[in-house]
Amino acid sequence: MRPLRTFRPASARSVPDSAHLTEVVEKCVADALASASAVVLAVSGGRDSMVMLEAAARVAPRSVSAVATFDHGTGRWAKNATALVAERARELGLEVVRERVQLPGRSEAEWRRFRLDFFDRVARARHAVVVTAHTLDDQIETILMRILRGSGARGLAALEAPGGTLRPFLGISRELVARYAAARAVAWLDDPSNWSRRYLRNRVRHDLLPALTRARPALPEELLIVGQRAASLRDEVERVLDTLPGMATGSRGVTVARSSFEGYDPRSLALLWPAIAGRGGIALDRRGTERLCQFTMNGSSGRRIQLSGGLEALIHRGSLIVRPSPEAATGVTAARPLADGVRLGRWVFRRSSGRAHGEGGWTAALPLDVALTVRTWQPGDRMVPAGSATPRRVKGLLRDAGVDGPSRHGWPVVLAGSEIVWVPGVRRALAATEQAGRPSAPYISERLDS
Repeated sequence: MRPLRTFRPASARSVPDSAHLTEVVEKCVADALASASAVVLAVSGGRDSMVMLEAAARVAPRSVSAVATFDHGTGRWAKNATALVAERARELGLEVVRERVQLPGRSEAEWRRFRLDFFDRVARARHAVVVTAHTLDDQIETILMRILRGSGARGLAALEAPGGTLRPFLGISRELVARYAAARAVAWLDDPSNWSRRYLRNRVRHDLLPALTRARPALPEELLIVGQRAASLRDEVERVLDTLPGMATGSRGVTVARSSFEGYDPRSLALLWPAIAGRGGIALDRRGTERLCQFTMNGSSGRRIQLSGGLEALIHRGSLIVRPSPEAATGVTAARPLADGVRLGRWVFRRSSGRAHGEGGWTAALPLDVALTVRTWQPGDRMVPAGSATPRRVKGLLRDAGVDGPSRHGWPVVLAGSEIVWVPGVRRALAATEQAGRPSAPYISERLDS
């Protein structure tokens, strides 16, 4: 467990005089960069990142594999800022990697996703570690924002969360970085969007946090302690996961043996599940975590639930599986007109040149005098199979055909008007079979592996 540090808010910390100021800031950078053989500096052109660039070039230039700067495509400032970064980096003898987004984002979240993806690509190509210029004040703001969003312990660690990014300024204030910029005459550009109350962080930075601090001067220090304790708790949880049996992660989510959760209560599960999901590249929100914990305790084999963010959880053969739902992963819509070549999830439908017959229900002769649509099956769907006089639940038809629980999700059904007439690979209704004197179109359905 990492030891708790004693923090003092930026307004109360003593600031070194100019004689020691540069030494303090540059030592933070030197110490951070010494932990990696190669780094990529993520530099926006703002004051904090330009200070990081300046300090790194002075104390550890050989560690810097590249300076990465990203134009969000938001206007003149973004263009000028990346130009400033490129010019200064080259003056300092450092290589620059510069990219401009092709389709500008419309929100902070999109800008952040584009930017982080770029930095990650540059670092992976160079086997390097990304370095950012987040300060102690950024950590305070982030913790408060996470509290407002109802984050759990995992989220409250904020910028101190374990990860591959280096943040040399996380222990010093924004004020100290500003004084270094003045002392070293660092050139930088102020992003005008930093003052827009349209964004939550700016409202927190300029309005909410100052007001709360006036009412409770110790609040910044208290928030930092919350973040440090949350980070320590995250460390402990990760160690538990290292010994958790029956867990597997992959590109399609996480699988955990249900027996691994024996003896855990809902509060313990609420700590474990976000970390387990995180190892599979999945982010759970508070509601999703609560629902998943209840499902872990009370769900029965074969059941499935939907979680927010396009996720699903299911219990199959003694394992709990959390993964993106097929609809979210493939962009499946609720219903679409059936036509030659149409694709729904992992299924493709094609007009056939032969007759619609054969075993297994992969072909059908569909009527031409009514609108044909295809969608994924839903609980409660029914169909009257050919040769039967009573409707059957589609779920039961899938089960009888040997389609297991996980595979049923996203399985298509074809409708003639409002009536289900074909469950591909399973059964056909009478209306989906060849009949003398009735115009029809032969279709074949194929299930793709990818």
